[in-house]
Amino acid sequence: MAMKPSCRILILGRKSVFFGFPIPPPKCHPSFTNNLPNFRLNFGHDRKLYSYSPRILGSQCVIDRTQKAFCAPNSSWGQSRVFSSTCNVDGVGRGAYLIARVASNVRNYSTSVETRVNDKNFEKIYVQGGINVKPLVVERIDRDESIGRDEESRVEVDAENVNNENSKDLNEAEVLSVPKEESEIEREAWKLLRDAIVTYCGSPVGTVAANDPGDKQPLNYDQVFIRDFVPSALAFLLGGEGEIVRNFLLHTLQLQSWEKTVDCYSPGQGLMPASFKVRTVPLDGNKFEEVLDPDFGESAIGRVAPVDSGLWWIILLRAYGKITGDYAFQERVDVQTGIKLILNLCLSDGFDMFPSLLVTDGSCMIDRRMGIHGHPLEIQALFYSALRCSREMLTVEDGSKNLVRAINNRLSALSFHIREYYWVDMKKINEIYRYKTEEYSTDATNKFNIYPEQIPHWLVDWIPEKGGYMIGNLQPGHMDFRFFTLGNLWSIVSSLGTPKQNEAILNLVEAKWDDLVGHMPLKICYPALEYEEWRIITGSDPKNTPWSYHNGGSWPTLLWQFTLACIKMGRPELARKAVDLAEKRLLVDRWPEYYDTRNGRFIGKQARLYQTWTIAGLLTSKMFLENPEMASLLFWEEDYELLEICVCALSKSGRKKCSRGAAKSQILV
Repeated sequence: MAMKPSCRILILGRKSVFFGFPIPPPKCHPSFTNNLPNFRLNFGHDRKLYSYSPRILGSQCVIDRTQKAFCAPNSSWGQSRVFSSTCNVDGVGRGAYLIARVASNVRNYSTSVETRVNDKNFEKIYVQGGINVKPLVVERIDRDESIGRDEESRVEVDAENVNNENSKDLNEAEVLSVPKEESEIEREAWKLLRDAIVTYCGSPVGTVAANDPGDKQPLNYDQVFIRDFVPSALAFLLGGEGEIVRNFLLHTLQLQSWEKTVDCYSPGQGLMPASFKVRTVPLDGNKFEEVLDPDFGESAIGRVAPVDSGLWWIILLRAYGKITGDYAFQERVDVQTGIKLILNLCLSDGFDMFPSLLVTDGSCMIDRRMGIHGHPLEIQALFYSALRCSREMLTVEDGSKNLVRAINNRLSALSFHIREYYWVDMKKINEIYRYKTEEYSTDATNKFNIYPEQIPHWLVDWIPEKGGYMIGNLQPGHMDFRFFTLGNLWSIVSSLGTPKQNEAILNLVEAKWDDLVGHMPLKICYPALEYEEWRIITGSDPKNTPWSYHNGGSWPTLLWQFTLACIKMGRPELARKAVDLAEKRLLVDRWPEYYDTRNGRFIGKQARLYQTWTIAGLLTSKMFLENPEMASLLFWEEDYELLEICVCALSKSGRKKCSRGAAKSQILV
């Protein structure tokens, strides 16, 4: 007898809420999953582009290869319908990419959902009633054919033929590449990436962290991590497959509102889980149900807080809209609420005197004790990126005006803070070397009371004449001079650094190629903590021994971020050099999670093989290099309006004039 699956999200708390409303115990009831816009491109081996329209299905959740549905709580608190579209589950042919520039720029700061529709039918979620409401109602709205007619297109591309009549509506669409046969490593990578897909009630919702068949103790590597899924999501989006990304964004959004409790304490409602797992729970009558079991850090090693998860979620949400043109998805009420919850958590008032985000150790990609507590660069760069994303995506209305104002003020203060105090080059290090200490004055030069003796010996000879970087951390009396790759790359991608600083970062990487790239790109940080420093800072962590894992290990997944930064700065040759280096080893070495030793020669001693974000990182890098126009959708240029916003108001107090003007003049150099 066939087992009939049902599905729901596992709720551990007894008083869970959904956007502030109490939720009855959920039952299996399928909800919306896939209503992708007509701009969605699906590249099959036949080199045809199809545009799908959704169909209404029945209400029973059936796992099938062509019917995609996922679940929400039952009809006692809302109505739900299922939408489906055929999904190509075969290999991805990346022969042609169409970019509708009008689609990527049509939204900007729009406030209307109805005028930004990219498909004929879309879902609208709203709240009905008064206090005792049914929180979630999905309504099918048929759009007037006269609205957004120019945004519709149905394009079919044969090997050599484009239907010009249907493609006229995509005014500025350009075919950026000719059909190209995939290499052996690309075919293998796509196969492994598809094998890593996790389904929930028949719908793809993410990829596992690692899919090593020989791993007998996967720990949490068999879960879907928000952080880890980002390069996989970009690979699917660039390949024309947006369904899995849309499903992922919706499901993690639902998990955001469940109650999280660690030792009788609940963190903020906007916290996103670090990961989730699809579990199968047996029921009576030879049936089973699938449940989503999130981890908000209560099961993580060290109970680390997933601070970066919400930031990555916002960044991925913007990328989804930019690549697919589905801006209506961003404007949904539940998505807008999710953005606001994350921002409220990040922008809440506290005791801190700085605009940078204060976090504990292990709150980002480096999720073990590595001395990054305080204001680590990685978190600040992702925070800045998420703020810029949110400013683009938030609908401007009476309820969001104060939030938008707070975002602008924080962006201005944060950019100035990082550019002024985190930046080091030969000139700046010489200034620190001559610092006077114990200055009690509003005009102090050494504002953080940094002792010159903190300058490490390795840095004096290591810093090149032409080059510089953002330090890893800054707190009163403390500067962490280690080079953290992810934070510096995202400083470039998001324009957190000035154009001159961004160029200098890549100059440093090129000058110190053997140290930061070596035999495998790229070092997660440089240099490694050794000897007594390692013992004190890491607590003698046996996994973070010198030049291993987070302590100076080489992580191939950083390749896609390096590629994005290089393309932005007009240096694609650097990225190609790194990609060529990685290609020589990754397939032979079975796609390790990380590499050890000073130059990245050995596979990591505890590295998982067939690591998904290693696979996706290489694929995404190659796709960026083949189609730099797609990469340009994902980074930001300098925002000169931010330089005009002076939030410190020092000039009004008479104490000191703000140096914002000096910062602007430096950028214009």
